[in-house]
Amino acid sequence: MKVNVHQNIKIVVLVLSILFSLQKSYSQNNDFWSNVSFGGNLGIGVGNDTFSGVIEPSALYNFNEQFAAGIGISFGYIESNNFTATNYGGSLLAFYSPIREIRLSLEFQEMGVSRTLEIENTVDLKEEYWYPSLFIGAGYRIGNVSVGIRYDLLYDMDKSIYGNAYVPFVGVFF
Repeated sequence: MKVNVHQNIKIVVLVLSILFSLQKSYSQNNDFWSNVSFGGNLGIGVGNDTFSGVIEPSALYNFNEQFAAGIGISFGYIESNNFTATNYGGSLLAFYSPIREIRLSLEFQEMGVSRTLEIENTVDLKEEYWYPSLFIGAGYRIGNVSVGIRYDLLYDMDKSIYGNAYVPFVGVFF
């Protein structure tokens, strides 16, 4: 699957333009920054000679008690035996809470991936590419913390940075 990076960049710029234009209209009636939440996800995994870590800070604009939208950036690193990978990119986020305790999510994520597989006595295999993900998710929210699972609708077993299409998450926003 070939990814048209220029088209994805145009989509991101369009969405960011819309979000920033909303800032102007909403800030005229109330304080824009009082409706912004900062937070994100942080993860570390260790086991079987494997280390993985990810940091994903995000900013959300809370339109009301039910709807929020925003942007995030991401950086991850994986090292296991003869394999290393780094990934970096950004995402567009949208949340809907039908009730305070339930948070449904939609997230488009575009990640740059750099993978290296070191094979003894042979050439190292290196691969660099961009990978899109489109997640739908559901979580249980207690205060500022959400715990749940999301599913990548565009999952490709050969290219994804995730082990499978289901990805658990813990998110915190203030």
